[in-house]
Amino acid sequence: MDWQFWIDRGGTFTDIVARRPDGQLVTHKLLSENPEQYRDAAVAGIRHLLGVAAGAALPAAQVEAVKMGTTVATNALLERKGEPTALAITRGFRDALRIAYQNRPRLFDRHIVLPELLYSHVVEIDERIGAHGEVVQPLDEAAARAGLQAAYDQGLRALAIVFMHGYRYTAHEAEVARIAREIGFTQVSASHATSPMMKLVARGDTTVVDAYLSPILRRYVDQVASELPGVNLQFMQSNGGLTDARAFQGKDSILSGPAGGIVGMVRASRLAGFEKIIGFDMGGTSTDVSHYAGEFERVFETQVAGVRMRAPMMSIHTVAAGGGSILHFDGSRYRVGPDSAGANPGPASYRRGGPLAVTDCNVMLGKIQPAHFPKLFGPNADEALDVDAVRARFADMAGQIFAATGDRRTPEQVAEGFIQIAVGNMANAIKQISVQRGHDVTEYALTSFGGAGGQHACLVADALGMKTVFIHSLAGVLSAYGMGLADQSAMREQAVEEKLGAASDTALDARLDALAEAARGELLAQGVGAERIDVIRRVHLRYEGTDSALVVDFGAVEAMQAQFEAAYKKRFSFLMPSRALVVEAVSVEALGRSEAPPETIAESAPRQDALRASERVRMFGNGEWVDAGIYRRADIGPGDVIKGPAIVAEDNATTVVEAGWQAEVTLYKHLVLTRVEALPERRAIGTTADPVMLEIFNKFVHVDRRADGPAPAEHGLFGEHQGAPRLQLRDLRCRRQPGGERAAHAGTPGFDGRIDQDRHARECWPHARRRRLRAERSLQRRHPFARCNGDLAGVRRSRPGHPVLRRLARPPCGHRRHHAGFDAAGLAPHRAGGRPDRQFQAGRRV
Repeated sequence: MDWQFWIDRGGTFTDIVARRPDGQLVTHKLLSENPEQYRDAAVAGIRHLLGVAAGAALPAAQVEAVKMGTTVATNALLERKGEPTALAITRGFRDALRIAYQNRPRLFDRHIVLPELLYSHVVEIDERIGAHGEVVQPLDEAAARAGLQAAYDQGLRALAIVFMHGYRYTAHEAEVARIAREIGFTQVSASHATSPMMKLVARGDTTVVDAYLSPILRRYVDQVASELPGVNLQFMQSNGGLTDARAFQGKDSILSGPAGGIVGMVRASRLAGFEKIIGFDMGGTSTDVSHYAGEFERVFETQVAGVRMRAPMMSIHTVAAGGGSILHFDGSRYRVGPDSAGANPGPASYRRGGPLAVTDCNVMLGKIQPAHFPKLFGPNADEALDVDAVRARFADMAGQIFAATGDRRTPEQVAEGFIQIAVGNMANAIKQISVQRGHDVTEYALTSFGGAGGQHACLVADALGMKTVFIHSLAGVLSAYGMGLADQSAMREQAVEEKLGAASDTALDARLDALAEAARGELLAQGVGAERIDVIRRVHLRYEGTDSALVVDFGAVEAMQAQFEAAYKKRFSFLMPSRALVVEAVSVEALGRSEAPPETIAESAPRQDALRASERVRMFGNGEWVDAGIYRRADIGPGDVIKGPAIVAEDNATTVVEAGWQAEVTLYKHLVLTRVEALPERRAIGTTADPVMLEIFNKFVHVDRRADGPAPAEHGLFGEHQGAPRLQLRDLRCRRQPGGERAAHAGTPGFDGRIDQDRHARECWPHARRRRLRAERSLQRRHPFARCNGDLAGVRRSRPGHPVLRRLARPPCGHRRHHAGFDAAGLAPHRAGGRPDRQFQAGRRV
């Protein structure tokens, strides 16, 4: 048995877990960016653990495999530093991806900044295949070659090919891809191969992302492979499975790092006996939260950094609150993030002249002790954190706050205030993936990992009313550990768009067999033994006339329908039995089971004396200094109990046991933290302006707004989720045009000729008009003059039948057509020139 290296290259730190030839696990942590010391952190970490000097050749023969997750592609997407890309699209649709669906998530914003496009040049191709496969316009190969040659002459080498109905009828896309490769394009992504699913916009964006990021990934893979010639190099995909480096694509790399953490979290938590888990992964740049209740949650359509994606990904919600999140005071309130100090320069304590960050708060409060934190700083990367710089900077900030607001606080109170805000941000993120989906978090365990997770786990649990926190023995590097536990996987999917009754079991089975064979063949080509491969078959079902599908296991028609109805009712609380079920797509996942050895029960001799802290320190919490013990993780064993306040220190992480909590060591040397004392009563907010509570209250009011992180396209007019708590508003001013249906859709490209969504909208309007509300019934309606900016805070109770209230409910503007679209309460749009007293919600009478 040779060495294996499991690596998570994050935005701030790179974590490495190595399995030695004798089976023992060793860990290493280093800064992801330290140009004075090394070119690449992953390779530098491998050198350190193998004892190879910088510049010397690595002994590749001693390395069995390197399994790695990386944020290289994610950062390139966020910073728009991918490969310059050209888009080849059917003539007449050059602006389809820019127009997209015209989402307006914040209806009253006057200045809307659209995300920067990933492609810089558009080549319109003379071709068109109809929705049923008929050739509307033959492909003009000569014109296509001339257009692509012009793009190539401009220096573009990456090309995304997206044609109308190309997901099903692939001949034109395949021919243009062949021409592009002949010209010399080094990266050619065709939509039928990248995302063979319906919807031009999402399919097109996914293809563009693949062309934009794949060259960046290829260069990084080649760089790592050049240092390790002949080594089995695998990368983590966004769906939670590993793949060979040669098959690693840009569209599958967005959540490469966090996905490993989800795998590690679930495997470790289930070993400890927890089946309902909230994952809390707090790193240096951001915090990733996730939900698990028996199976991995995946999304098949999402939005990342303003770009729509149709690719299977782990369902992860990200918030910009990490150890490196920068602290701000704007003259009236505190703010944490969203900008991060990263690894270079890093927080103020990193000795690079960086700004104050969340990590510095914990240094100030005594929760991070420099003597028990990795010594990676200074010119020679061997110095501890700089406590003096942190104290001086917080003293200056406390003076600024007093001068601006008259609020006199000590530096420690200022630091604690920023921690409260960061905890509130992270707790709100967890509510979005749990409470807002109908899950009771008090029944869950909070599994905390990441370098900064243990410092805040108890506080986050208290903010959510959770009583149990689980922390693995490798929590500080659990994302890297998850790389070693993950299975190799290959996924295939295909659009169907047939009614469930029409698509017989035999027809679906034939499609799934073909996909399964392709996925199995990919794993076999990567060296996975046939005996280790399992295939999972899934069907994507939706109600006819709706837009978003739910995924069920393939089986008999009655069984699939029962699965769908159970999942649909759990999510939306109602069913639509009068509507037929449509098979939107089928997918398969081939899994090559991991051969990582299972964890073993720790061997330890019975403790002769009572457990004692290695040293006592002062720690600031709840507005006062308290005495806390420091316990080395290596010195505690199964059965030991540590009462808070205390600090459990180890090489890769710090765990803070807050007052009222206690930590118990399990047989596997993991920590289970439990609240043993009731939370103290919270003080009432007075009439004075508190800069901390002002920011917390502001976050509470706007908790339902989504940032630039992944956001499933689940809500709005083009879906069945009209009854969801919050809706994405869409500008539909171009939908209602004189001249009938054809004119209404002439200016709305990007829907693959499919008008199910708009047909559903047109059906709902007369349906709503027919349903008159009785005058004595009340409903929730947003006050027309409330300054609620799309949130539900401006909703009031009114009687729609009252003529005065009907008059007041009209929009305060002269032309009501401007406000077409659903409002945030899930109500129907105002009729042009009519009264909004006939409304519907979720297809039912309100």
